[in-house]
Amino acid sequence: MAAPDIELALWRGFRLSMQTAGCLALVSFVPGFLLRLVYPRWENRIVLGLNGLLLVLLSILYVASFPFYRQFHANFNQMLVTGANDDLYALLITMVQQYALPVRLAGALLLAWVLWRCLKAFLACCRLENAVEAMAWPRWARYLGRLAFLYVTYLGVLLGIFGGSLGWQTAVDWENAGVTKDDFLNEAILDNPQAIYRAYNLNRRMLACNGLDFTTEDIRNLAARLAGKPADTDDLDVYLTKEAQGPQLEKPRQVIVILSESFANWPLLDKYRDIPISHGMRSLIAEDDTDYCPTFLPNGASTVSAVTGVVTDFADANLYLTTMPESFAAPYPTASAPQMQELGYTTNFWYAGPATWERIGAFTQAQGFEHFYSRGDFGDVPGSVWGCEDEVFYEKVLEGLDPDQPSFNVLLNASNHSPYDLDLDAKGFDKEAVRAALPSEHQQDEELLKELGHYWYADRELAKFVKSVKERCPDSLIVIVGDHGDRYNIDKTPTMYERYGIPFIITGKGIHKGTLLPDAAGSQIDIMPTIYELIAPKGFSYMAVGSSLTRTNRQGVNYGFFITRHAIGKADTVPLVPESIDGTAPELDQQAMEDYINGVRSVSWWRPKYGAILDETKLQDRQ
Repeated sequence: MAAPDIELALWRGFRLSMQTAGCLALVSFVPGFLLRLVYPRWENRIVLGLNGLLLVLLSILYVASFPFYRQFHANFNQMLVTGANDDLYALLITMVQQYALPVRLAGALLLAWVLWRCLKAFLACCRLENAVEAMAWPRWARYLGRLAFLYVTYLGVLLGIFGGSLGWQTAVDWENAGVTKDDFLNEAILDNPQAIYRAYNLNRRMLACNGLDFTTEDIRNLAARLAGKPADTDDLDVYLTKEAQGPQLEKPRQVIVILSESFANWPLLDKYRDIPISHGMRSLIAEDDTDYCPTFLPNGASTVSAVTGVVTDFADANLYLTTMPESFAAPYPTASAPQMQELGYTTNFWYAGPATWERIGAFTQAQGFEHFYSRGDFGDVPGSVWGCEDEVFYEKVLEGLDPDQPSFNVLLNASNHSPYDLDLDAKGFDKEAVRAALPSEHQQDEELLKELGHYWYADRELAKFVKSVKERCPDSLIVIVGDHGDRYNIDKTPTMYERYGIPFIITGKGIHKGTLLPDAAGSQIDIMPTIYELIAPKGFSYMAVGSSLTRTNRQGVNYGFFITRHAIGKADTVPLVPESIDGTAPELDQQAMEDYINGVRSVSWWRPKYGAILDETKLQDRQ
């Protein structure tokens, strides 16, 4: 973090905060001005009262921004909206247990009181000075002073409107403020109200679909390139329809997809092999009946995006599918459950938490899952506010697997999640062994050790579950991915790959090293196409946005990034800038990758919101 970048961040943040300060000043200035004219006795009380409320709010936001950044590596963002749709009781308990809410709230209120006393003293000084000036200065000087005050106020208004500038040409706003080379500094430039304003704007765009800007002609051409078909129809389903090339293994009795909470890929990398938190998955990957793709992306930044990716096969495209009426009308043609039913499987969704979270129970069943099981079905079991413990969850799933009944099961666990309140000592976690393996500068970070302990627990229980499934149902096919990464890392400034990557592990009867393409890469929309191409009979017709890692897929894309076997980069820069994953010089076909990114996003935006037919008149509702 270079000094010039820090100076630039401070300057840009100062300019942007002029806009915030101008808006907040109006909250007390307008009522104070009016009261000055009609009821001057109440002017001071109302101004102090309103500013007191503002200081309380700003102090709470300031204090809250620290744990928020620790969790999401960002200033306030759209996760605020996600949280508003989340389990509010669980969020409250997490904030109390994990982030010491009462202590932080008390600190914020104390800070607000101190600032309010300072403001009160400052206003009292201003009034005293005005009285002195009024007696000492001649009338012409007072009028001149008032004109100067009006001119300075005018300049202040311009600086407030245009973010530290006198015109729109050089204005700073939340969209162009992040100009440093450091992601942390770019987030720090936004003050808390600006960050919330950003979240509001992005969410409004999401609801209005303004986050994407494609014409129907764009989508037709992009969908055709994605499918390798001629752009000769406005029916998107034609481009989404694929035919299986024939099974690559004997049809398994049980197909299981595990979305493991916060299960990042970085602990599986060679550079971290001496840190004893990933023995379970490392051992599994080494087995002969297992293959592993280390270049895989989550569908989004949160768990709900992983769910929608596997359930619907649509990429994250600025749509909140679990809240859209269209998602509850009928299963999308790309939905995984109905297509697995066509292959002869009973379909089950298992969730360690409550069915009301993100409407997950109603959503998965609306998308074709025949059965949904959640914590409410498991009885009084140990766990956190987010869900039961992994070992209990996997035990319940095992009890529900019938070796004689073919079934497709999607599992979503919850233990590796804040408030990170497992009794790790009781679970057998060797914290001191992990501490000794960490770099010296991190060995006293108790919070990090607790987080790593929860990864260790998730890894251990996952390995035990896979072993139990293979023993009980030896002809099973199991796919393991993280729901997302980007929650904690050992390095404070991890590479893009280490921060966002998740593992893709596939194991079971008939799987072998080389089942996946040697240069495979993908994202969560490629999970189901991979399964179809492994087990479906030749000619089986299925619909998907993604494609199989065993046949063709060598790239992945999600809400903000792309990945190949050797490179990763942000998906919204022009040109795309690949960052090497393995130290080799990254090569990238710019046009092909741009077409892939835009194709996946445009189809995943149009099809769930507007239906199969590309019709320009449907875009009239865009704002």
